[in-house]
Amino acid sequence: MFFPFFFPFYLGHIAVTSGDMYSSMLTVQQALDTEKVLVQHLGTYLEEETYRLNDLRRFYNKVSALHRTSAAPVSDPISAFTLLKRLQSEWMNVVNSLESNENIRVLKDGYEKVEKNLPVLEDVTGAAKALMRLQDVYSLNVKGLSKGVFQSGPSAQLSVLYKPNQVSIMSADDCFHIGKVAYDMEDFYHSIPWLEEAVTMYRDSYGSWFTEDQGSLEEALDYLAFSYFKAGNVSRALYLSRECLLYDPYNMRLAENVVKYEKILDETPAREVVEEPSLVRPNVTHLRTRDLYEGLCQTMGTQPFHYEDPRILCSYDTNRSPYLILRPLKKEVVNLTPYVVLYHDFVSDYEAEKIKELAAPWLRRSVVASGIQQVQAEYRISKSAWLKDTLHPIIRNLDVRIAAVTGLHARAPYAEYLQVVNYGIGGHYEPHFDHATSRKSPLYRTNTGNRIATLMIYLSSVDLGGSTAFIHANFSTPVIKNAAVFWWNLHRNGEGDEDSLHAGCPVLVGSKWVANKWIHEYGQEFNRPCGLNPGD
Repeated sequence: MFFPFFFPFYLGHIAVTSGDMYSSMLTVQQALDTEKVLVQHLGTYLEEETYRLNDLRRFYNKVSALHRTSAAPVSDPISAFTLLKRLQSEWMNVVNSLESNENIRVLKDGYEKVEKNLPVLEDVTGAAKALMRLQDVYSLNVKGLSKGVFQSGPSAQLSVLYKPNQVSIMSADDCFHIGKVAYDMEDFYHSIPWLEEAVTMYRDSYGSWFTEDQGSLEEALDYLAFSYFKAGNVSRALYLSRECLLYDPYNMRLAENVVKYEKILDETPAREVVEEPSLVRPNVTHLRTRDLYEGLCQTMGTQPFHYEDPRILCSYDTNRSPYLILRPLKKEVVNLTPYVVLYHDFVSDYEAEKIKELAAPWLRRSVVASGIQQVQAEYRISKSAWLKDTLHPIIRNLDVRIAAVTGLHARAPYAEYLQVVNYGIGGHYEPHFDHATSRKSPLYRTNTGNRIATLMIYLSSVDLGGSTAFIHANFSTPVIKNAAVFWWNLHRNGEGDEDSLHAGCPVLVGSKWVANKWIHEYGQEFNRPCGLNPGD
């Protein structure tokens, strides 16, 4: 895990790195502003070109309608995906489809001026993977997602988790792109439902061609047929391949596939043909606690009845600190083993917004420890920045408040600088420990010991998802704006607490911001002494 003391802190604007725009909702929001410029250029072109093609007018109307209600931040993962896809490919297809004349040259010049700020293919791919992640963790229905509605549960008993005020309906080409991303990863569990939805939409609109589209019914049928074949459903692959040949009769590869599938079915006993193989979901990260983790995420931070305990209570807390006597904190004990507490209104709205403002220019893709190196990983999708206590009085005051409530030294070198994190589309952090589990960890290089405790501040609220799940302890805490969660990572004897294994559940709707303060063992000997029992 990244440790801030090895890197100098500097001021200046940090440009968005190519291919990681999707990993922070802040940069997705900035992409919306970029598209507004493109809409203005296209509007000017439409006014000057009276013989404007009807298809371009349709595209303009579609995008303009979205921006008429874009005052609110981008929080819906479907609208975020379609935004990135529009900017990465659809606008390029529209602009490059036009004839070369003076007015069109103005439009192309305007496009080229903002081209460097547009998402690249990796961004759209990352957003597609995020939608598939949300589909898995929250058991979302693909047909519902394509209509902009978040539905969960078995197909016969779907319940609506969330329906935005402005629904972002996906196109056939949107669904095709997501299915193709899954197909390219040989993930047929996901490619099949998304390609099925794409094929259904393409069939309904067959004969109509939209300038911004990249896919077609023929392509979707082709990819879907081979997905079924790879998944072991040869009869379905044959049916779709025959249909595809009706639209593309001179495709020799398709004709050869039909012959191959027919031969396989002729050689297969009838009983085996009837039994359709079930699709097996891939465990990309080989996460052993996946079922526990996802089950906790689906609770959205609500606590089951059997966790009621008279020792789990709420109180005003001063922690015997003079700093808190006049303004005690609202303390809620969430769990006893491990000991996890929630401090409500730990920061003010102004402080939360200021911290986000200070961090925004520094946000970079979050990394994880891999041996002695720091690398990006699919199991952690976010951007983060480190803020020194010398940057602003709010950061210094926050360290004082953290020290008062925890009874621990909270400034360097006893603790790391404040890490501010903004999660991206479907942003998450799969189950992990905050403390180092190996003596080779970079955490030990500063000779300040391991991370003894964590205090995490929720700087924003989210509409759905994003809870913090404690896997082995079997509970989760919801995202509560301005609240702080505190827990111990180590036992008093210095050993890591296995029950502190936790995860940041994927953000379903909203933009999640948190600030982490990791406190180390060094200098805390008298603040948290060893217990009388060596096992404590």
